[in-house]
Amino acid sequence: MCPHCEDFARTVVMLGQLALYAETFGADLDFVDTVGSCLAASLPEPPPGLFPPGDDLSDGPEYPGEGWTP
Repeated sequence: MCPHCEDFARTVVMLGQLALYAETFGADLDFVDTVGSCLAASLPEPPPGLFPPGDDLSDGPEYPGEGWTP
């Protein structure tokens, strides 16, 4: 596995483990928020071939964000 692919896979695994920890009784949710955002920010670009050719990663569904009202 190339170093770039290994970094991506390792970061995704850590995010998954953090999500599991967040669901445990007594989890420190401040820790989860801090570490989760840092891990997400450090997530490298996906390795080539992970998504189908022609996929535009910036052209996704609209998610609620700043200024959104239900």
